[in-house]
Amino acid sequence: MDRGEFRPVIGITMGDAAGIGPEIIDKALSKEEFYRIARPLVIGDAAVLADALKVAKVNVKIRPVNSSSSAKFEIGTIDVIDLKNINLSELKMGQVQAMAGKAAVEYVKKAVEMALKGEIDAIVTAPLNKEAMNLAGYDYAGHTEILADLTRTENYAMMLVAGKLRVVHVTTHMSMLQACASIKKERVLTTIRLTYEAVQRLGIPNPKIAVAGLNPHAGEGGLFGDEELKEISPAIEEARRMGIAAIGPMPPDTVFLRASRGEYDAVVAMYHDQGHIPVKMLGFESGVNVTVG
Repeated sequence: MDRGEFRPVIGITMGDAAGIGPEIIDKALSKEEFYRIARPLVIGDAAVLADALKVAKVNVKIRPVNSSSSAKFEIGTIDVIDLKNINLSELKMGQVQAMAGKAAVEYVKKAVEMALKGEIDAIVTAPLNKEAMNLAGYDYAGHTEILADLTRTENYAMMLVAGKLRVVHVTTHMSMLQACASIKKERVLTTIRLTYEAVQRLGIPNPKIAVAGLNPHAGEGGLFGDEELKEISPAIEEARRMGIAAIGPMPPDTVFLRASRGEYDAVVAMYHDQGHIPVKMLGFESGVNVTVG
């Protein structure tokens, strides 16, 4: 690959073949602006991408390639590492299928393999379906867990970004009962540290990290729950001793608004919906999920 003029090679996994991934990829890669900043390489199924053109209604060609070095990255043509793992005649759009779930995981596996070899510079993932993955025999909760497993990463987290708002979760895909039981000092501290390091990589040398409470009004001094006193506050204090500008526990009903206005560089949320709701309210069509760790 010619890297004289650095435009990163972005491996784009196709996601669930029965979902919106193929259509969205076709539409996105039909735009010239994408090729000005990056070199996209889809990892998926060429026949599915070609079939999705009927729905996407864009004028592009689908070109199967064997490697990133053989891709041409030309506007009007989508290069795809074709794993040929979907039987198009058996694919039912909009329906949960084990075939599509298995294929979606295989795309991620191939992308990780290529990234670790330096054949691509980053991975962007189209949506997969957790139920379809489960039917295929995988018990992953989502992309974050797949990437952590394949890279043998012990400490990792999910960061959602929408404009100025960055949110990293202490817990994600589990019941509320399990999430509350999982709020422990070490887990909160690890998430604060991961958040701090991730935001530094975004070019902010000394980020301010707001830490949300778990309970209403961040526990109100123990009146509405003691997780803030027993687990969250000690984690914040330890983070400060490590030189991290951690603030909190902050009342969850106000901290996200303040962060979206630039008062904090990131927010550590305690559970899935606490962090997802504000991000989707502010950036439903523009927000992205970044795996950190």
